[in-house]
Amino acid sequence: MTASLLNLSNPVPAAEQRLVLEGISWQQYDALVALFMNQLPALRVTYLEGTLELLTTSPEHERLKKAIARLIEAFAEELDLDLNGYGSATFRKEAAARGLEPDECYCLGELHEVPDIALEVVITSGSVDKLEVYKGLGVQEVWFWQSQKLSLYGLVDEETGYQALATSQCLPQLDVSLLSRYVERPSQTQAVKAYRQAVREQQLA
Repeated sequence: MTASLLNLSNPVPAAEQRLVLEGISWQQYDALVALFMNQLPALRVTYLEGTLELLTTSPEHERLKKAIARLIEAFAEELDLDLNGYGSATFRKEAAARGLEPDECYCLGELHEVPDIALEVVITSGSVDKLEVYKGLGVQEVWFWQSQKLSLYGLVDEETGYQALATSQCLPQLDVSLLSRYVERPSQTQAVKAYRQAVREQQLA
């Protein structure tokens, strides 16, 4: 397999490109992550029990994940919450045969081995079940931005998996619908300023 399969020579693909491979061993996955390390995080490599998916992210994907991340971080600052991020770091667990790079991820308090919250921006649906990957890694909450909506899922246990949440259990003070209103605004800086003001007003109400 060569990098040209995903047109990785183009640093800013106009649209997401996806390649799915089956029957990939953990050792092969590990070697691919090392091979493409200089392409991360523009390239997402997701591994689930022998299935490997490579995805190049589009400018629209990156714009959305950055806008949401800035809003989440502004919220934490306004409420003086100790929220620390890993960005799009690679998380892997050989025993569970799982690995991926979230679009953004955060720990409550000090950084620990696995993030508490992972954010995924979905432009085009993939063939790998991201929640199955996150379940094996033990991530407590996964937030999906898709079709202009933020959907939250909380991990119940390894057998049950995730269930939909109306409110984040990690950040119960967060009004998801309020935050969502500011994601698509053309100016991220102005969106963050307006969102901060909205959060302050909500706290005073």
